Amino acid sequence: MTYTVGRYLGTRLAQIGLKHHFAVAGDYNLVLLDQLLATPDLKQVYCCNELNCGFSAEGYARANGAGAAVVTFSVGALSALNAIGGAYAENLPVILISGAPNSNDIGSGHILHHTIGLPDYGYQLEIAKRLTCAAVSITSAQEAPVLIDHAIRTALREKKPAYIEIACNVSAAPCSPPGPVSALLRDVPSDPDTLEAAVAASVEFLASRKKVSLLIGSKLRAAEAEDAALQLGKTLSCAVATMAAAKSFYPENDPHYIGTYWGDASSAGVREIMDWSDGIVALAPVFNDYSTAGWTAWPQGENVLLAEPHHVHVNGRTFDGIHLKDYLAALSQRLSGEITRPDTLKEFQRVVRPSAPVAAAAPGDRLVRAEMARQIAQLITPQTTIVAETGDSWFNALRMTLPEGARVELEMQWGHIGWSVPATFGYAVASPERRIITMVGDGSFQLTAQEVAQMVRLKLPVIIFLVNNRGYTIEVEIHDGPYNNIKNWDYAGLMSAFNAEDGKGLGLRATTGGELSDAIAKALKNQDGPTLIECQIERDDCTSELISWGRRVAAANARPPRKAD
Repeated sequence: MTYTVGRYLGTRLAQIGLKHHFAVAGDYNLVLLDQLLATPDLKQVYCCNELNCGFSAEGYARANGAGAAVVTFSVGALSALNAIGGAYAENLPVILISGAPNSNDIGSGHILHHTIGLPDYGYQLEIAKRLTCAAVSITSAQEAPVLIDHAIRTALREKKPAYIEIACNVSAAPCSPPGPVSALLRDVPSDPDTLEAAVAASVEFLASRKKVSLLIGSKLRAAEAEDAALQLGKTLSCAVATMAAAKSFYPENDPHYIGTYWGDASSAGVREIMDWSDGIVALAPVFNDYSTAGWTAWPQGENVLLAEPHHVHVNGRTFDGIHLKDYLAALSQRLSGEITRPDTLKEFQRVVRPSAPVAAAAPGDRLVRAEMARQIAQLITPQTTIVAETGDSWFNALRMTLPEGARVELEMQWGHIGWSVPATFGYAVASPERRIITMVGDGSFQLTAQEVAQMVRLKLPVIIFLVNNRGYTIEVEIHDGPYNNIKNWDYAGLMSAFNAEDGKGLGLRATTGGELSDAIAKALKNQDGPTLIECQIERDDCTSELISWGRRVAAANARPPRKAD
């Protein structure tokens, strides 16, 4: 095989496990797209716009471990970089690939289309450097293999996005063939001496405390440490809670699992147990204003052992250069049979009783949020993934009890409304064997609705529960105003437009519990395309957790400026 720059890139993407890449065509990337189309075992999937393309690749990375998006220069990439910022915040290795102007135009003084009207085209690369862990510009075929490998290798190691810019006249230029893929996949191992010291200090921390709890954070998956965290929970026999964005990162059928820790929005009894603990082992957490409910649930101080993906902070010391999964495995082995800390779990079991199941509403009653959530929860199997949009969908998803194997996907650090629809598309492309359920509000849906058409195109049997309450409910609970009202759409009716002459998507509407039950039955039978169920509920019908959380976030936002010294 004669390799070109584009074929080299496609081969590397396939070698690291990608079966698809997402794309929006533009004149600077057309030759590159041709080259990628010629790559065996790598399918090209098209999106409606570049923002959706980036979020689709991000959703794909959640299911597959990495993703890729291909866009054109400036007018395309600057839009996609919004989603790449999200991938950075959410610790996902998404490769953004942009076509670029002809290499002969660099330094020529030419003014080109799709640019800001200046002869310097380096602004896109400079922006990308701030939003990725590696950003490269390829203007010669000779240097392409090294630069491509550097970008991909760094993304996989750092679990962050990378950016590759390829001049349009270089994509089809011949280059050297790729070497062994192990050069991209091999990681730097944990330092054994540092690992030993970190484990010894951690054992000392645990030995001096009786009421220990384990807190699971949202970077655990990126650290590839879910199995190791489960083993530590079993070894310690302590209470284990997940932070909101880590929902499903610890099996909820495990006897040590007690629920979600999220300040006022915590599961019953969880905040009390965490506050009662004299030692919290926090694994890969993100403590931001959202995850701490406006800084009201932020474990800090000498009673916290903080274990990050590549370092551990305990007893006033920091141990760097170790992998979290190695540290947890070594700690579990050291503790096994010697130190257990069951007191927090016993106390939780004393004070918290299982909640009664939510009773079904009468079929003819007006649809309410609680009945909607109850019926969605009945659909969850071990092969289900719930994609929950920013807003009350977070809280509805967090209330649901998951069987082992079920997953919940949230975007809580970036928090971009509209993320869920294209992310669902990407996730479903990567994992067509799973039942994908999306919960999204009407305001969020209006930002990225077009990607439902691509679900129709690929016949993906996604089920979308769209809450029509005529506004941005999450913003209402933080700070209300006329800007939280939106123009109502015929959401169920949109499916006929997306179907056009050949689609098999279903658009259904539910105003009562009975109508929702009937719509779900139709959705389960429809395996030839997506089903969108428009659930019409009252504007102020939301979870109590959203009300409490919104109040805390509003208070944090409203803090007065610091006074000058």
